[in-house]
Amino acid sequence: MMGKGQKGALAPADDELSLKKVSTSDTQGLDEEAAKELLKKDVERLAELHDLLYASRSHALLVVLQGMDTSGKDGTVRHVLQGLSPQGTSVHSFKQPTAEELQHDFLWRVHKAVPELGTIGIFNRSHYEDVLVTRVHGLIGSGRAHERMRAIRQFERHLAAEGVVVRKFFLHISEEEQAQRIEERLKDPRKRWKYSSSDLKERQRWNDYQTAYEDAIRRTSTGHSPWYVVPSDHKWYRNLAVARVLVETLEDLDLKWPEPEVPSLRTVEKELENS
Repeated sequence: MMGKGQKGALAPADDELSLKKVSTSDTQGLDEEAAKELLKKDVERLAELHDLLYASRSHALLVVLQGMDTSGKDGTVRHVLQGLSPQGTSVHSFKQPTAEELQHDFLWRVHKAVPELGTIGIFNRSHYEDVLVTRVHGLIGSGRAHERMRAIRQFERHLAAEGVVVRKFFLHISEEEQAQRIEERLKDPRKRWKYSSSDLKERQRWNDYQTAYEDAIRRTSTGHSPWYVVPSDHKWYRNLAVARVLVETLEDLDLKWPEPEVPSLRTVEKELENS
């Protein structure tokens, strides 16, 4: 069973990470039925902690979701964060920069979307696109990519110092599982609209993306903003793994309910009687 304190898929912040050696189908011995029951409890607990986070206003939580096409970023948002209050939640997706965004540094558009204290923000694709897609497509070289990664580390260190807790998830699927999901997407009218011919072109760059992800994860996984490589061939395990990390992260903050700023009702009534 996945328990508190278990590192599971925590990515090492060194040069040893090899995605080829990390299982995409590991479930830590759980079956689907048991995992869904645990997820239900974690979703409920996450909602409770979200209320406490919103009331305390001492921290924010930024959830970064990255992964190959069909890895389940949308599904993770839908299944793991379904119980959160919209009032204290935001979701942003960073894709191709606009003309205005290109006139600024690559983190300009990202900093504006960082969640405010008391809230949870989800980046469904993030600032890491600027060291992944750009690199794979040859828009920037390795030197420029590494400069940007240093800037990302500094940026995330700054966020941590300001109370923004960052947790980053690489949803790790196999090339075979992606092929199956693309086929299922094409057969389902409700999902077919998501398909683009560019998906197949990007799939041809699979190995290049794996290399780019390895480098980015190695260079930017830190104690204050760690990466988690989540086995995601089984959607139900992926959801549980992400939910468990988020619950543990918020519990570790040891948040407290704030004291009321107004006197007790009894005191107010006495003051009214004497007025």
